[in-house]
Amino acid sequence: MSETATTTRAPQRLQALERANEIRLARAELKRRIACGSLAAAEVILDPPCAAQSWAIGELLMSQRRWGTTRCRKFLLRNQISETKQVGGLTDRQRRLLALQLTPPAVQEAVFTPEPPVASACEPPRLVTGAQEPRLALVPA
Repeated sequence: MSETATTTRAPQRLQALERANEIRLARAELKRRIACGSLAAAEVILDPPCAAQSWAIGELLMSQRRWGTTRCRKFLLRNQISETKQVGGLTDRQRRLLALQLTPPAVQEAVFTPEPPVASACEPPRLVTGAQEPRLALVPA
């Protein structure tokens, strides 16, 4: 009975080690790309690759140039997020908030500008009145 447990255990342990090495190598590559500027930390936060799902947000931020523990800690404290929070465990609101603050202002306007609301095709037109003459307009309810 112990032979069966031992024989199935070793391959599983080796598979786990292989998987851990793959993730480590992928994270090292992400760190290099973030450090050299070819990949933005905001991009990784918004759409994290599989290897970054369990990565601590503090480690991700510190892989950027000129980001140390103090700057990272203050940034995350201001946003009420723990340094050890995993990237995959961030809510959508937290992801957008962090990405917005990490993105330069010139890029923010192009990326984060919300589209104007569009009236549904199923809604009937409503009568809009004001100081001017009444007119028909598609206004969301």
